[in-house]
Amino acid sequence: MRSGAALIDIRSDSQIARDGTVTGALVIARNVLEWRLDPVSQHRHPEAPRLADHVILLCDEGYQSSLAAALALGMVVVVAVITVGYSWLQRRSARWLPR
Repeated sequence: MRSGAALIDIRSDSQIARDGTVTGALVIARNVLEWRLDPVSQHRHPEAPRLADHVILLCDEGYQSSLAAALALGMVVVVAVITVGYSWLQRRSARWLPR
């Protein structure tokens, strides 16, 4: 992202299918987030942010990303939690997100 933070979309496959993708977001499902971010995990995502990197977590309503932010502490620096519900995607342009 422009600020240097990584945007991680933790929405479920069904939510992404329903609402669409967010340009520039790394998609990591909430139920595998910890081991995809863990720097010593053999299942770490190859594009996962590093330990000191800033991360913005994105989910559908804010509940999952709030809980995930607490669990991800120590693996990354969570700087924000945002929501992208169906109505938001229908009403707004995501111009502020990376292209």
